[in-house]
Amino acid sequence: MRLPSGRVTARLPLIDISRFRGPAAERAAFLDDLRHAAHEVGFFYVVGHGVPDELTTGIFDVARQFFALPVEQRREIENIHSPQFRGYTSTGHEYTAGAPDRREQIDIGPEREAPAPVPGAPAWTRLIGPNQWPARLPRLREITLAWQAEALRVSREVLRALSVALGQDESYFDAWFDEQASTHVKIIHYPGRETADSDQGVGAHKDYGYLALLQQDEIGGLQVQGPDGWFDATPVPGSFVFNIGEMLEIATRGYLIATRHRVVSPAPGVDRYSVPFFLGPRLDAVVEPLTLPADLAARARGVSAEADNPLLAAYGENALIGWLRSHPRVARRWWSDVLEQS
Repeated sequence: MRLPSGRVTARLPLIDISRFRGPAAERAAFLDDLRHAAHEVGFFYVVGHGVPDELTTGIFDVARQFFALPVEQRREIENIHSPQFRGYTSTGHEYTAGAPDRREQIDIGPEREAPAPVPGAPAWTRLIGPNQWPARLPRLREITLAWQAEALRVSREVLRALSVALGQDESYFDAWFDEQASTHVKIIHYPGRETADSDQGVGAHKDYGYLALLQQDEIGGLQVQGPDGWFDATPVPGSFVFNIGEMLEIATRGYLIATRHRVVSPAPGVDRYSVPFFLGPRLDAVVEPLTLPADLAARARGVSAEADNPLLAAYGENALIGWLRSHPRVARRWWSDVLEQS
C-alpha cells in the first residue's frame, strides 16, 4: 500500500521522494511537506526511494549471518586492527555521551586505499583507507557496498530536494558531496537486554553530519525527543527514516533542526537489527552557512557561536574528534600522537 506523502505516521511525517521529480504543482506541494518536516521535526520517513527489495532484505540477511558467527570469528575483523576505525565492535565498546552502548556492529566507510603519508598533512587524512571484510562471509561485502551506493543515491536526492526547499539551486551542496564524500555505514545488532542491564542501546544524541538514513527492522526501539518527551519512531515497511544532522542545522542557521534521539534495547530474548547511513561532505570541505530567503531566515532559530564551531574548520577535523571519543581503544592504539596534542 502506498502511503500519501506528507502524512504524519506515529508522529513523524512521511515523505514520498518520487514527488520531487513530479509535475510542477505536485513538486511544489512536496517541497512544502519536506520543508515543514525538516524545520519542525528534524525526522521523517522517506518512501518512493526506488531501492530494490533484494538489497533491503539482503542487508539484513547478511547482518544476521555475520552476528551469528562465533565471537572469535567476528573478532577477526575487529576495529582495533584498523586505523580508520573500520570493522567489528563488540557490545559495550562504543560510547555515546560517555556511556557504553549495548550493541555490536560493523563500521564501513568508502572503500579507498590509504594515502601515502605526507609530512605536514592534516591528521584526518589518515581516516581514508580500506574496510575490513569477513573472509567467511564474502556476500557481506557485495551486499553492503551495493546497499551503500543506493543509500548515497537516495541521501543525495533528499539533500538536493532540501536545497530547493531552502530557496537554493538544486546543485548547491553537490561540490561537497562528490565521489570523495565522507559516508559511513553501520550494520548493527542490538541483543535483548537482561533484567539487570541498562536499556541504553544507544544513548541520547544528535547526529553530527548532514543527513542520516536508517533502515530499521520490524522490532522498533528508535525514539525521538519531542516537545512533550520521547516517542517511538515506529517502523514503517518500505521506508527509510531520515534525520537532519548538526552540520545542516548550523549551515541553515538553525532553520533546519537536528533532533535528539536514542535507541532503547529490545526486550529479553528479542534481537533488533538496523543499518544507518551517515552522509557527510568531503573531509576537506569547509562549508559556509547558506543565505536563506528572507521569509525562511526570519524563522531560523540561530545556533550558538562558539570558538570551535565546526564550520570554521575542515569537516575532517571534526569527524576525527568524533571517532576518537567514540572508540577510545582504537584511538589509543593508532592515534596516540593526536591524543598527546589534545
